[in-house]
Amino acid sequence: VLDADGLSKLAARDRGAYKRFEAAHKHRSKIVTAASTLPEVLRGGPKDAPIHHWLKLVTVIPIDKEHGRAAGELLGRNGLSGHRCVLDALLAAVALAQPRPVVLLTSDPRDLEKLTEELERPKAERITVVTV
Repeated sequence: VLDADGLSKLAARDRGAYKRFEAAHKHRSKIVTAASTLPEVLRGGPKDAPIHHWLKLVTVIPIDKEHGRAAGELLGRNGLSGHRCVLDALLAAVALAQPRPVVLLTSDPRDLEKLTEELERPKAERITVVTV
């Protein structure tokens, strides 16, 4: 699962992000991002070309009512609010809905670790948040 920074780092040819992408691709893992991530990385100009290249290889999950409800509940449960937290919560809701194992790439893991925490699951089935 890619957040805006994960997607941006792929577009910028960041070695760490690319290695993670390559490993996921090798294992035939589904690579996803949330539709709510797109306005964080796209500006409607020629500089968007690298992002569009990677979006051809990534499944963009549409945000629906269930994701919105789940994101709101995640925010409430964790005492978070604000625009940035809403986007993180929507991405967390998408990540939590994915088949396991799940690795979430981000440059700001603090809130996403909190939002995707599932203490009731065995550790091997929990989302792994990785800093890129």
